[in-house]
This record gives sequence, C-alpha cells and structure tokens, in this order.
Amino acid sequence: MSKADAAAGILLVGVTFYALFGGADFGGGVWDLFAGGAERGERPRALIQRSLTPVWEANHVWLIFILVVLWTAFPEAFYAVMTTLYVPLTLAALGIVLRGAGFAFRKSIEGLQGRRAAGATFAISSVLTPFFMGAVVGSIASGNVPADGNGDAFSSWLEPLPLLTGAMFVATGAYLAAVFLVGDARRAGEADMERYFVRRALGAAAVAGVAAAAGLVELHAEARYIFDRLVDQGLPLVILSAACGLALLAVLLRGGRRPLRPLAAGAVVAVIWGWGVAQFPYLLPTSLEIGAAAAPDPTLEVVFVVFGVAAVLVLPSLGLLYALSQRDLLEHEH
Repeated sequence: MSKADAAAGILLVGVTFYALFGGADFGGGVWDLFAGGAERGERPRALIQRSLTPVWEANHVWLIFILVVLWTAFPEAFYAVMTTLYVPLTLAALGIVLRGAGFAFRKSIEGLQGRRAAGATFAISSVLTPFFMGAVVGSIASGNVPADGNGDAFSSWLEPLPLLTGAMFVATGAYLAAVFLVGDARRAGEADMERYFVRRALGAAAVAGVAAAAGLVELHAEARYIFDRLVDQGLPLVILSAACGLALLAVLLRGGRRPLRPLAAGAVVAVIWGWGVAQFPYLLPTSLEIGAAAAPDPTLEVVFVVFGVAAVLVLPSLGLLYALSQRDLLEHEH
C-alpha cells in the first residue's frame, strides 16, 4: 500500500466515524422535528435532549478531522470540491451553525415563542444539513466535480443521484438515531418510548432502503464505474450491510434487546466502506486518482504522525465520553 492510499484510508476512517456519530446526532433532530406538538412531543423530545446533550458538540470533531486531512493530504481534490460544490457545502455549514445555536438556546431562552423558534431551527437544520452533505457525496460519486475545479455551482449537485444520496443521508441518520434511542429508552425504563422509537426505526429503515434502491438505479445510469465495482469488488460489503440490516429488523420485530447498536453500525459502516472500495483508486471518479492528488511524501508522513497522536490522545477521550453518556454518568439538563 502506498502512502497516498494509506492517507485515503485515514480519510475514510474519519468519514466512517462522522457518518455514525454525526449521522445519529442529525437523526435525533429529525425525530425532534416529527415529534408533534408541544404536549404530544414533550417526552420524545426530552429523551432526545438527554441523549444528545453530552455528545452533540464532540460529534463534529470528525468533520473537522475530515476537512483537515483532505486539505493537507489531498490539496488538489480539496480545491476541486470546494470550488465546485461551494453552494451545498455553504448551506451545510450554515445548517451546522444554526442547528447548534438552536439546540443550545431552546432550553435557556426566555419566552415560549423564542423557545419554539430555537427548537424549530434545530430540527429543520437537522434535516437540511445531512441532505446537503449527501448531495456533495453524490455529486462526487457522479463524476460531476472536474479535477481542475470550478465546476458548475448548481448543475453539479442538482441531479437525481446527488439528491437521492442526500435523502439517503437523512433517512440513514434517522435510522441510526431511532435505534440508539431505543436503547436509551430501555435504560430509562420508558417502555412506551422504546416502542415509539422501534416503530420509527422500522419506518426509517424502509425509507432508507427505498432511497438506496433508487440510488443504485441512478448509480448505474450516472456513475457506471462505481456501480460496476460496487457489484463486483464491493459486493461482499453490500451483502454484509444487507445482512446486518435484516438481522436488526428481526431483532426489533421480536422485541430483542441486543445487539441493536452493533448491527445498525455494521450496516452503515459496510455501505461506507463498500463505497470506498467502489471508488478506488479515484478520489474524483474518474478524473483524479488518489496518487495523483496526494501531497508530497513528507506532508503525508506528518499526517500519519498527527493521526497516530490523535489515536492515542483523542480517541480514548471520545470513547470515555460516549461510555459515560451511555451509562448515564454525566449530568443532564433538567
């Protein structure tokens, strides 16, 4: 494996963690949006608030990691993406800012109307932000980002595959969040909330499945290179994802307790790594290969050193945070 391929692997690791933790974070906001009126949605929103409060800021560490690695290790690809897809990226960044502000202020702001406005900002941004992020990924997969950058600002992502990918990002985040919230409701002894989120996990799985099937059709039409590799080299990972998804549905329908989260994570991780295998050896299919886009070896070596330091210092800290949160050992807002 070349140094450039190793750096691409590190980038894919960051994407995987952000898809899991950031996706579930956004998904909680999706269920907040669809929880209903103040009285009907009070208990689901309270559970979502308790689950997100300890970790919502930490989840975006992975996005920063992705951007820094892409910018440092693959500057040509970073330039091409940023100068072509700046519209959806700007909208996603704006959504992250508005979402954080809405989540932070909706419990502390005075006045019912102000709290509702902050809550609506949080919830709506939780849908729009992953949608635009998915549109960026779909546009890259479609080959709509030219290697020299400065592609069309709108037609590059306003096409069926990018839009379907955006919808799949939203549905997948909602699916992950619902599964995670099932476990949180069980620990809290709220059986009705457990059933509530089981139904929503099943619904989100169905929507994500439909979006994925439609996406495969469009992938065949718009990105044949990736489609062919996905059903060839990436097929074992596609099968693994489907197996995890079906096993999770069976556990939910039986009312089982374990292993919900590993199965949900496995289904999503397999899809992400299947996409990575299908896109290889390109960063921008089929115009910019990983080796051609990579920074000089000394720069890549610095990336490896920083990644090693982060793995030793940051990963255990984040792991401790998530473990304490899952065991309800952190103080919650009341």
